[in-house]
Amino acid sequence: MKKIPIPPLFPLFITLIVIFSHGATSISQQFMEAPQFYNAPTCPKMGQDEAAQLVPESKICSSEAVHVAMTLDVAYLRGSMAAILSTLQHTSCPQNVFFHFVASASANATLLTSTVTASFPYLNFQIYLFRDSAVAGLISTSIRSALDCPLNYARSYLADLLPTCLRRVVYLDSDLILVDDISKLAAIPLTGGKVLAAPEYCNANFTSYFTPTFWSSPSLSLTFANRKACYFNTGVMVIDLEKWRGGGYTARIEEWMELQKRMRIYELGSLPPFLLVFGGEIEAVDHRWNQHGLGGDNFRGLCRELHPGPVSLLHWSGKGKPWARLDAGRPCPLDALWAPYDLLKPPYSFDS
Repeated sequence: MKKIPIPPLFPLFITLIVIFSHGATSISQQFMEAPQFYNAPTCPKMGQDEAAQLVPESKICSSEAVHVAMTLDVAYLRGSMAAILSTLQHTSCPQNVFFHFVASASANATLLTSTVTASFPYLNFQIYLFRDSAVAGLISTSIRSALDCPLNYARSYLADLLPTCLRRVVYLDSDLILVDDISKLAAIPLTGGKVLAAPEYCNANFTSYFTPTFWSSPSLSLTFANRKACYFNTGVMVIDLEKWRGGGYTARIEEWMELQKRMRIYELGSLPPFLLVFGGEIEAVDHRWNQHGLGGDNFRGLCRELHPGPVSLLHWSGKGKPWARLDAGRPCPLDALWAPYDLLKPPYSFDS
């Protein structure tokens, strides 16, 4: 059989195709490096307290640090990078912020780590893997498919995922930015044995949150007996992890999720289990720390305005995300406030 001559550069050409095709499937977004932010002279030094000396990486347990927990995935990575930048930019002690990122066990943790490090080479952070199977069987279909992602429920398992040396953590969603010092939020006191602090919104109509099955059951509907009609958004929470573990709150949330799976007792995504477990037991935080709903309703994603009063945190909860609307050329007015924190490299940009 006659051999077909192979051009000398052909193997190199095939190699380049493989490299670039692999890169295109594994890295769909490239981010710029963020500026570095430094502590004010009055900031305490991390890793000096007694608890921090118990582990090799002292910063991860330091009580001098502000510990922030966020989920990390490819779909919301652009929002996460903006949230990180806004947090560091507006705190007086950025070097004392430690990020605890929770990613799906099926995610490419190495890729996520390298992406975060490339934009924030100085960042204090750790990535923890969350097994989707821990909650996948408990999730019921909600009004928005994004809420059905197992990682969306990882916030219920922070007490199990994070090191036991941690006492307090601020949980943040990936579709928000801070315009105030996060240390103020982290320092909110939890009085009267309360486990969780969050901005509460009262005078809500819970009728639409729960199904007729819930309201027709005396044992279930009595959950709201002698309680104000208040709810809170789970995208911004200050959590006492020791009290959470001691009270078995993860198991209590799972019980409500199992009940929902069997009887379909509520309509929304992850809110009702938290509402039923913690309603009436929340340390109320000023509304300035969660100006939520900026993504619009979960059906049409219409533009919304800010709530009255001061603003420390803007939250694009709801269907519409600022990066998607900006890319589509149909931004809402408030999306312009998110844009300065966007680290996404423009198309065809080249590093100098």
